Amino acid sequence: MAKWKAGIVGLHRGGGLLRALATHPDVEIAALCDLNQGVLAEVGKDHRVPEEYWFTQFHNFVNAPVDIVAIATPIEYHAQQSIAAMESGKHVLCEQTAAYTVDDCERLVRTVERTGQVYMMAENYCYFAYVQEWKKMIDQGKLGEIFYGEGEYIHEITHLLVDPESGERYWRYRRAPIWYCGHTLGPLLYLMNDRIVKATGAHTGRHKYPGESIAYLDMEVGLFQTQKGAVIKILRSQVAHRHHEMIFYSLYGTKGFVETGREGGWGGTKGRAFFGDEMSKEEGSQEIDCPTIDASAPPEALKGGHGTSEYYMIRDFVEAIENETQPPIDVVRSVDFTLPGICAHEAAMSGGTWIDVPLFG
Repeated sequence: MAKWKAGIVGLHRGGGLLRALATHPDVEIAALCDLNQGVLAEVGKDHRVPEEYWFTQFHNFVNAPVDIVAIATPIEYHAQQSIAAMESGKHVLCEQTAAYTVDDCERLVRTVERTGQVYMMAENYCYFAYVQEWKKMIDQGKLGEIFYGEGEYIHEITHLLVDPESGERYWRYRRAPIWYCGHTLGPLLYLMNDRIVKATGAHTGRHKYPGESIAYLDMEVGLFQTQKGAVIKILRSQVAHRHHEMIFYSLYGTKGFVETGREGGWGGTKGRAFFGDEMSKEEGSQEIDCPTIDASAPPEALKGGHGTSEYYMIRDFVEAIENETQPPIDVVRSVDFTLPGICAHEAAMSGGTWIDVPLFG
């Protein structure tokens, strides 16, 4: 069988995706696109991509003879570039989040419906080893009916908002914290097998950086009602001083709970769990491991990034193309993970009103 030819745009942010794609036996890295010609040449030589398929302009790259386009550019370009790639006959793997507006989310869904191309958002945190283990527990009924989920992603990145030396404003300078909720909301919705139907939000203002952009909101929280009647809370900050940074998840059900620790969350941390059918109140919850790395994965699985998550994510994406099926995080789930953050920010900026979250597909 001939290999699927893949092209990647955005070689800095997309390094993990590129390496993970390169480990797949059915994929060949065939085209590259980046504004930085030095990076383009270095990566092109490393992956033996002919110079004629090194591009600095997306409108040239998108017409290259490839089957797959992986998009790792700034988020404000994700929707338009994904749509252009699908309209050019390519399957798309796009970094999260899918879009910044409700209209662009709907355009993505309609483009997939019209073109028939495979689209998957690269929400790699759904593929953390411990998230996959939790899914097995939940499918076995150990938590019972889940009625509450909580996620926190506190990651101070002020150096990625504005260059500390030149003062240049980077693309994240225009990003509200709760817009980037896929890493927290995505895994929770995946585990709960649910969708968000209503959203509200609140923010604390800009105490640390008064007068700055929405990216500098100290904290922003989203509160969500799901289709099944559960409640989810997401807390986000890009500027709060929590070091080391933290990703945190917690789920409560009619039979128990499971949660990560608060020591980081990207691997090697300890969490807690209680399963009412197996443990007594007197015994209480037990400590559990929360690894991002699947110990049973082959050595090449670590070449991507975020533990072994991107290795397995790429496998699911390519399998969907080969079998002409929907990937686990298809375009509908991608906007399910994206739209609530957009709506929560709108609510937060208007005083905490409740907003209906559109369901596309």
